[in-house]
Amino acid sequence: MPQSNPYTAGRYAAIDIGTVTARLLVADVDETGVVTEVCRKTAICNLGVGVDKTGLLAPEAIERVRMVVGDYAHTISELQPEEGSPIVVIANATSASRDAKNSGDFVAVLAEFGIELSVIPGQKEAALSFAGASSAFPGERVVVLDVGGGSSEIIAGQAGCVPDHAHSFNIGCRRVTERYLHSDPPAAEELDSAAAWIASEMREYLDMLSSEGFGSCRIVAVAGTATSAISMREEMQEYDSSRVHGAVATRADIDALLAKLSSLTLAQREQVVGLDPQRAPVIVAGMLILQQIMDVLGADSFTVSERDILHGIILDAAAS
Repeated sequence: MPQSNPYTAGRYAAIDIGTVTARLLVADVDETGVVTEVCRKTAICNLGVGVDKTGLLAPEAIERVRMVVGDYAHTISELQPEEGSPIVVIANATSASRDAKNSGDFVAVLAEFGIELSVIPGQKEAALSFAGASSAFPGERVVVLDVGGGSSEIIAGQAGCVPDHAHSFNIGCRRVTERYLHSDPPAAEELDSAAAWIASEMREYLDMLSSEGFGSCRIVAVAGTATSAISMREEMQEYDSSRVHGAVATRADIDALLAKLSSLTLAQREQVVGLDPQRAPVIVAGMLILQQIMDVLGADSFTVSERDILHGIILDAAAS
């Protein structure tokens, strides 16, 4: 059912710590659930490097995130309104932290900033991603794709409602890269093996969505792989969120980007206009995941949204 409870107005801060990035959104929410962004920050920390193989978060990766979260904590304190309630801070960690045996150590490190980190399950991650992404398309039936570093969430339903279907796959651009793409540039057989694995893992679920008519609905893609696709296609010297949000990427766009990126060495990918050099090691796998989802789902395009799990985290907190 659509959200019927009133939202608690105020200023909220959401921190999302994934396998590749650590992100912050500070926003104001009114009683109707309208979210107005105050500040957004993103840093590529690569927390999940090696986790798929070792099952552990590396100390140097934890330290990278600790430094970034320290900066985020300072930003939040500076944005505290002079009057009114303190900013509500919600910090979530996803795939890499779920997989790691030492995630408790990571939680303890962030506690030094007074930040309580929750390691959320995949289904919760999917629901939050859907709430945030679908809020930009009220009343529509949509399929939300959130391709992350360690996992990818695919959620379908009507915007503003509890999703009809949600699934979190342990398939992400960091995980696929570490398992399959060992050559530089990736060898054709590595790409084929990765594509076959992605499709086989997702096919049953995506076929079910197609059988319920979701293949013909709007596909909404969020997070860094999807936004990078637009930034690279448009050859953005500086990232412009106003040009990315709402942009449509076609299957031909993804095919062309994958062909180009997979033919380049890592050093060459780092020079691609519109791509953050720190995302270059995993972007081929990210494009491959998007391509395989579109192929199995029978989709010829998707809409990119800057509204994502960060908005979902804030809306969830304001409605609680």
